[in-house]
Amino acid sequence: MALFNFRRKEDAAAPAGNALEAFLKGYSIEVMPRTAEKVESFRDILPTGTRVYIAHIETPIEDMVATAARLKREGYEPMPHFPARIIKDKATLFDWVARYKDAGVKQGLILAGNPAAQVGDFSNSMELLDSGAFTGFERLHVAGHPEGNKDIDPDGSDRMVMEAARWKSAFAERTDAKMAMVTQFCFEAQPVIDWVNRMQAEGIKLPVHIGIAGPAKLQTLIKFAIACGVGPSLRVLQKRAMDVTKLLLPYEPTEILNDLAAHKAANPDFGIEQVHFFPLGGIKTNATWVTEHGGASGVPASATA
Repeated sequence: MALFNFRRKEDAAAPAGNALEAFLKGYSIEVMPRTAEKVESFRDILPTGTRVYIAHIETPIEDMVATAARLKREGYEPMPHFPARIIKDKATLFDWVARYKDAGVKQGLILAGNPAAQVGDFSNSMELLDSGAFTGFERLHVAGHPEGNKDIDPDGSDRMVMEAARWKSAFAERTDAKMAMVTQFCFEAQPVIDWVNRMQAEGIKLPVHIGIAGPAKLQTLIKFAIACGVGPSLRVLQKRAMDVTKLLLPYEPTEILNDLAAHKAANPDFGIEQVHFFPLGGIKTNATWVTEHGGASGVPASATA
């Protein structure tokens, strides 16, 4: 049976000035094979052992596996995406898993993927989890939606999203893999706090890895936020866009992260376990921001060698 270890109270009770550093400890980040090619050395920008998700968006499996193998060689933990709706059949799924295992991969993000792009037998992450393909993986993450998902709940409710979350939590209790829920990015702390508390109150035991959009141009963020279905917290960006003095300045996630870090420091049992960055303004830009703001949690591997 899997055990889900939230950060211990003694680990979380950092001084207020170190709240952000503690909150960013062990953060993860996302990359695509084509953007990974532009990074000369991940050790120059990321801390040792960082979990790096590999987004699978119209990418040949050979490129995905090659990126995972490179990350593993450089001392990182690759976590490739497995989008259900782009996987042809069970044989294809088992083939992908075997290729990743050969590259040393032991972790995966299991998600539905683009609803308009279903090409085969799978329509959701639960079908992938039930397939038995991931036997031997040490960690399986699933998607979470703090502000709902209109592709899943077209009526604007979160009924199906919450039903899926309960199913995934129950699955986690009967698997040996460590599991967590990594979320869509948001721009406002209070809705996230309310959602995480609600999940815990309803008995959903999956620790949360909160999605955060990294530094980027405001126009870029608004475009991605709309495309990804970000909910009410989009108003944070819209309000910023109306302020001429801020319109041309890049967005940084300082406010939401400080707010969440302070809440975690004051409430050690709060269900957010880690931060996951979507580097919409570039992985180097995002990693540099963490290095400059995260203290010991942001020191690149090459700086400690």
